Amino acid sequence: MNIKRAKEEIEHTVKAYLAKDALGEYAIPAIRQRPILLMGPPGIGKTQIMEQAARECGVALVAYTITHHTRQSAVGLPFIRQRSYGGRDVSVTEYTMSEIIASVYAKMESTGLKEGILFIDEINCVSETLAPTMLQFLQCKTFGNQAVPAGWVIVAAGNPPEYNKSVRDFDIVTLDRVRRMDIEPDLPVWKDYARAAHIHSAILSYLELHPQNFYQINADVDGTQFVTARGWEDLSNLLNTYESLGLQADEELIRQYIQHQKIAEDFSAYLDLYYKYRDDYGVEDILAGQAKPAAFARLLQAPFDEKLSLVSLILSGLETRFSASRRADAAADSCYAFLRETKKVFAEMPAELAQEPNCWAQLFDQMTADYEAETQKKRTAGLLDKPTLEARLQTAKTLRGWEKELLRAAAPDADAAFKVLRTQFTTLSDARDTAQQTASAALEAAFDFMEQAFAESQEMVVFVTELTLSPAAHAFIAENGCERYFRYNKDLLLDHRKAALEQELEAEQRRHGML
Repeated sequence: MNIKRAKEEIEHTVKAYLAKDALGEYAIPAIRQRPILLMGPPGIGKTQIMEQAARECGVALVAYTITHHTRQSAVGLPFIRQRSYGGRDVSVTEYTMSEIIASVYAKMESTGLKEGILFIDEINCVSETLAPTMLQFLQCKTFGNQAVPAGWVIVAAGNPPEYNKSVRDFDIVTLDRVRRMDIEPDLPVWKDYARAAHIHSAILSYLELHPQNFYQINADVDGTQFVTARGWEDLSNLLNTYESLGLQADEELIRQYIQHQKIAEDFSAYLDLYYKYRDDYGVEDILAGQAKPAAFARLLQAPFDEKLSLVSLILSGLETRFSASRRADAAADSCYAFLRETKKVFAEMPAELAQEPNCWAQLFDQMTADYEAETQKKRTAGLLDKPTLEARLQTAKTLRGWEKELLRAAAPDADAAFKVLRTQFTTLSDARDTAQQTASAALEAAFDFMEQAFAESQEMVVFVTELTLSPAAHAFIAENGCERYFRYNKDLLLDHRKAALEQELEAEQRRHGML
């Protein structure tokens, strides 16, 4: 199965294992809650889906790479305890609590979440001394004499033997006590994730042209060369940061992430061209509605991969503007909700406290501190994805700025204090409107260029399709509208799907000798 299906299965399993009956007992007894065993090649995203599944199920996550542990840290250290058996005192060997089990209890205490996922990675690559402990863990859900707490779902992951010489096979007794899922690389599924994760547009465009280079592990006389989903994502993070710093990534740097010489060379050459197309065609001018006449002339002779790269660059520029608009929206909505609560709290201020100097700023400070503490608690628990965390951090930063304005104003009463805050919110609302208008104008300019350059061609199909699949674009257009998008999405893509179906039908008829 692909990684998306595996994530869905894990989420369903967590919900099923944590479901309770009318008496408050787990509907599936712990002894029947089989651990999940994910088997798949390295760098495919097994750890990331655990983070996403835990966050979406609202449970805690404790993750360990077991190859980093010794038998002592997994099982605990032995110590001598005095016992009395049959009237006779004896010395008995016991064990301290496993570091892993202790981490589960620590996570419960720090987050307040009593249920969660215990994820053990590389479980079939442990040392010989630790292997029996891992078998016991999967079969009995214990480390030494310490059981995994009730309400914690066990998920383990490992690599097939063709990817790791250190793997150990599980016996039938163990396999009969787990739910095994075999995961394979799947580019279309990864691209769905990549769009939401804002993977660099050059990587997405390159893999659209060269899908065979998404995931490879090749062993020859010169050693093992490989490229993985993890490598592409980590490279994307670096490219985005490099661009913000005005730095250029070269082939030597790319090879540190794409450890496959031919693919690294190929992508490096493509990245150079990608940046060249951005400058030669003037993508920012296109999105500003000021496309250069030379751009249209060049496109007449351009090969398809160059045209596709230009479409990708335009989409990337739009994505930046859509994301900025969504962030401004989120900040305004969050601050508005906070403002409403503030008005209520201000109105309930006791009369004797309302006479204190700067009491309104002090109260606002406390409310903001509570908001920041809640954000930190959710962050520690892993319950915030990146966009939500960024929105909460930006909200807190904005509120701190408003607090300074309250201090400076020294408002004499609740109405005056709230007026200061309302003025600040008006500025924030104006910024949201500006971001929305900027994105809408760029989208219209992009359609102007696409219509003039490509009309109803394959490039327009790609453009509209990517707008549909991009979470940021889809959300923006659903909220703010775009007449041409809806028209092309209905007509052009429908015609494209009809043509594809007709081709499939003709191919099927040829196979059966009907044509």
